[in-house]
Amino acid sequence: MSGQPILELRNVTKQFELSGGDRLTALDAVSLKLGAGECLGIVGQSGSGKSTLAKCITHLERVTSGRIIYQGEDITDLKGEALRQNRRRIQMVFQDPFAVFNPRMTIGAFIREPLINYKVMKRREAVQESERLLELVGLPLTFAAKYAHELSGGELQRAAIARVIGIKPDIVIYDEATSALDVSIQQQILELFARLQKENGISSLFISHDLAVVQRVSGMIAVMHRGSIVEIISSRHLLAEAQNPYTKALLASVLSVKDAKKQRLPAVLQAE
Repeated sequence: MSGQPILELRNVTKQFELSGGDRLTALDAVSLKLGAGECLGIVGQSGSGKSTLAKCITHLERVTSGRIIYQGEDITDLKGEALRQNRRRIQMVFQDPFAVFNPRMTIGAFIREPLINYKVMKRREAVQESERLLELVGLPLTFAAKYAHELSGGELQRAAIARVIGIKPDIVIYDEATSALDVSIQQQILELFARLQKENGISSLFISHDLAVVQRVSGMIAVMHRGSIVEIISSRHLLAEAQNPYTKALLASVLSVKDAKKQRLPAVLQAE
């Protein structure tokens, strides 16, 4: 990464209060940098803190301590209109697209809603833009008049991506965005992601428990374990240069179909 990062996390910690006065540390002094136009993968098992990290960056959760820096400015404590505008610049694609879409709105209306709300363009222009966005993500124009329940999970995730990229964010966070999809549909979404990444130059965080998927789309990979980043490594040299035992255990757990029934989960993963 050359120059100033577009996003930087400095010792970000997130704790949740439990009954009895106890605290759960979901993120423990996490620091990382994302360069402009880069894709940084974040991988780890369920409970490692990946989604909490995404929610803190997008202000769906407030950090307990630490700082979040966007284009050189501290955005940790944004509120009101400043926070609303920042959410236009940093968008997220969630794991379950059905939970995102308003069941009472057509797909076209839902895609153009942020274009109008953020005053990117007027309603008539937004209608045309929503059709362009549908074509961009490989969906027919007739889908503009459909509702969420009429689409498959893969189709709806494409529409969700169209909604996000329509307002031209600087950063998109993909939080397990392909994990709920069938393998064939997952492949299509990953190909779409790669194409949009190349064409639009958007910086992105690609979060998944699937190391093989993250390695395919990311230049660098941050490995999370129990709320901490234990290693940041080039995806190209992942197999040869991984040093942390947890990273090595994740690599060992990426089994071939042929050997999947013969091998057991590495001990460091069984302890989770």
